[in-house]
Amino acid sequence: MTIARALWITGAQQAASCDTSYHAGEGDVEVKTLFTGISRGTERLVYQGHVPASEHASMRAPFQEGDFTFPVKYGYAAIGEVQNGARRGEVVFSLFPHQTSFAVPAHMALTLPAHVPAARAVLAANMETAVNIMWDAGVSVGDRVVVVGCGVVGALVGYLAARVPGTEVTLVDIDPGRAALAATLGCGFSRPDTAPKDADVVIHAAASAAGLALAIAVAGIEATVVEASWYGAQSTEVPLGGRFHQRRLRIISSQVGRIPAGHAARWDYGRRLAKALTLLNDPALDTLISGETTFGDLPGVYDRILRDPATLCHRVRYDD
Repeated sequence: MTIARALWITGAQQAASCDTSYHAGEGDVEVKTLFTGISRGTERLVYQGHVPASEHASMRAPFQEGDFTFPVKYGYAAIGEVQNGARRGEVVFSLFPHQTSFAVPAHMALTLPAHVPAARAVLAANMETAVNIMWDAGVSVGDRVVVVGCGVVGALVGYLAARVPGTEVTLVDIDPGRAALAATLGCGFSRPDTAPKDADVVIHAAASAAGLALAIAVAGIEATVVEASWYGAQSTEVPLGGRFHQRRLRIISSQVGRIPAGHAARWDYGRRLAKALTLLNDPALDTLISGETTFGDLPGVYDRILRDPATLCHRVRYDD
């Protein structure tokens, strides 16, 4: 049995570093953590206790401990170095919470591609979500694509969509400071009041009623609106009057926990995550890391990180 330190959410809006024990079974790899990434949108809902009871089972992270009724150990973006066996010394990604060391089955620890630095690989889970959204959206050559919400997932979707030949991709956000981020990722930018109209595909990733209303308003005739936000226990209004019916719009949800039907026969979760890791081979993506904190300081600043709307992906560093 090994003792590690882990971040636990001990109650609504309460976090603490606690001792956590684990046992490496036969075939497991033991990993010393180098970095983890904070996924602000989802972790904030968990931290605030806003996971609906009906979704407690479906929203569990792969190596979560505890329940959403608290205490709970939650997270899914860990980078570390293997400490045992034939893979000793490999740097791997695993869907593990914020913890100083851990053990997982070998197939759940993916070796980083040689060209992807460990510090950037904390974006892998978000990139995997963006890949799934692209599949659901069906972005095609030459499409006009509007992404409402320039958080990490929205920005990554824009980044991928902008690399489809001939596309015109615009990221829309209320924060004008995100214009530089959009340009770095190869996208256009606009505020909501100047968002381009008649889009072929619209992705909503802002988790707000206003954002969803805007996504519907800028969609062209018979266009697809992909709802990529997760609202937790919150209800939201959907404006189905006005142009919605006349334009024959289609709204679909996208959630990373299920591979879209058009890909499910050929893709599994391991293949999708491995592809997400290879897609991180671009230094431009470093702009999505908005800050870094040592694990020892994390309990004291976790609340501030989750509340700060300027947070993109916040990286946690694990020092010796």
